[in-house]
Amino acid sequence: MPSHAPAPAGHPLSAEDDARHSVAVETMAVHAPVRLITIDLDDTVWPCAPVIQAAEDALLAWLAEQAPRLTERFDAAALREHRRALMAERPDIAHDVTQVRRLSLRALLAELDYDMALADAAMDLFQRHRNRVEPYTDVAPVLSRLRRRHRLVAVTNGNAEVHATPLRDTFHRALTAAEAGAAKPDPALFRLAMDWAGVSPAETLHVGDDPVRDVEAARRLGIAAVWVNRDSQSWPEHLPPPQLAVDDLHGLARWLETVPAHVPDPGRDHAL
Repeated sequence: MPSHAPAPAGHPLSAEDDARHSVAVETMAVHAPVRLITIDLDDTVWPCAPVIQAAEDALLAWLAEQAPRLTERFDAAALREHRRALMAERPDIAHDVTQVRRLSLRALLAELDYDMALADAAMDLFQRHRNRVEPYTDVAPVLSRLRRRHRLVAVTNGNAEVHATPLRDTFHRALTAAEAGAAKPDPALFRLAMDWAGVSPAETLHVGDDPVRDVEAARRLGIAAVWVNRDSQSWPEHLPPPQLAVDDLHGLARWLETVPAHVPDPGRDHAL
């Protein structure tokens, strides 16, 4: 499949690269001003796996002190399997990863005759570590520029609390699957963001790393979508090619300079 990603910042485009880049921009034609940009979080603006691993390590260490019988029977993999089983049993809460973790811990603590209230303290500790994300270096400077011309709303299936991260002053709003009542690729998160901003799909742009949960889900609603492909992954063959692919947010910013923008109302220009 031909690549649609622009050349990295600072590298001149060859004739072939320039042709590919032109095709990407042409297929990404936007006629209405982009008033709202919805942006995925995990693996789009920061790496996800390292922070989850650190949070789970801290949680297990804490549980080993507070509920040693639990960690004697359940390692990280066993706890993960228990959560998966709970999600299958309770599809009504499967979109709320915090609730799933909390209820899973409460069930296991009760089974082993521990105070179920320990689950709340455990989740407080996990969440503090979950929020210790390290954004990619391109993210803060690019989003700081974009927020002057567009509404920026974080939309995530995860449970990072943007107001407690280094990007607390970057987004106008942050929404989670727990708030929307469903996880992407369900359209609920996108619709919640558009309702908040008072915009239509034609005035919205979505940015994310997942071909199905981000790009295809947005396109099904008539929302233009940009694929952030930081690790040079191959696009799934069963999906139509992305309208625009970038390897970091600088590529997004370069493209946005070519499309109409909406200057936000200064009275609503506040961060989280």
